[in-house]
Amino acid sequence: MTDDHKAILKRYLGRSREAVLWKLEGLSEHDLRRPLTPTGTNLLGVVKHLAGVEAGYFGDCLGRPVPDMPPWYAEMMADTLEDNGDMWATAQESRDSIIDLYRRVAAHADAVIEELDLDDTGSVPWWGESGTAVSLQWFLVHMIAETNRHAGHLDVVRELVDGAAGMRPESTNMPSDDEDYWESHRARLQETADQFTG
Repeated sequence: MTDDHKAILKRYLGRSREAVLWKLEGLSEHDLRRPLTPTGTNLLGVVKHLAGVEAGYFGDCLGRPVPDMPPWYAEMMADTLEDNGDMWATAQESRDSIIDLYRRVAAHADAVIEELDLDDTGSVPWWGESGTAVSLQWFLVHMIAETNRHAGHLDVVRELVDGAAGMRPESTNMPSDDEDYWESHRARLQETADQFTG
């Protein structure tokens, strides 16, 4: 444990990133790309989106752009990217290229975080007037929330792909890994819900 606020925030962001990447392990290119919700949520697309968002906040917004970003990122920052263009991987973007991009952006962000103090500021143009002097602390809190929100999406989508669920490999935070337990639990929930049908 530590009282170093920057170290605490950085640790939580790092754990969230690890959870994001864990959700991709062991799956085929097909399963990583499958749109499994009515709005097209897919595993690889969410990671691509997170890479772009983190590059924006810890790169451009703090005056430290991430080098060698793909062309879609410049379009995203210029608000000319097609709607949801950062939420799916094209056929030319491999799993490895998206994962490498996410890791590279994270390493860049970590270096920026180390270099700056929590009260150093940057600007977020798309936040309007409230984005003119945003502290590194705000960027960290915002990115932790963003990453965790999408890690939750990834958890649900991964469960839809192959039933795998949990928080982290070393601590899934699940009460059981027994299929019979989950079948019984789900049946009980369905029975309760059915009491409230029309």
